[in-house]
Amino acid sequence: MNARQGWLWLALLVALAATTLFGARSARRAVEWRRHADERVRPWMSLGYIAHSYHLPPQSLHRALGLSPGDRRPLVVIARVRHQDVNHLIAQVRLGILQTRKTP
Repeated sequence: MNARQGWLWLALLVALAATTLFGARSARRAVEWRRHADERVRPWMSLGYIAHSYHLPPQSLHRALGLSPGDRRPLVVIARVRHQDVNHLIAQVRLGILQTRKTP
């Protein structure tokens, strides 16, 4: 084996190691994403994220807040635009979650 082949094998091993590392990290994050449920509502969350966490249709939360279905802004931005306290908006979201879960 000459020097060129040695470098090629080293490059292949580095590429395999990087692929394994990033693949494992991606798999772990995918599992975490699927397992999280009923996460505490926080100001940085969007309604779509909250709906995913609570296993609800996103339209139900948009409807509860009187927003268009495609609104992807985080709660803190919505509260700022409405000149509301973000904690008040979070309380409205929680109420929307409860109402949606009560409805069959």
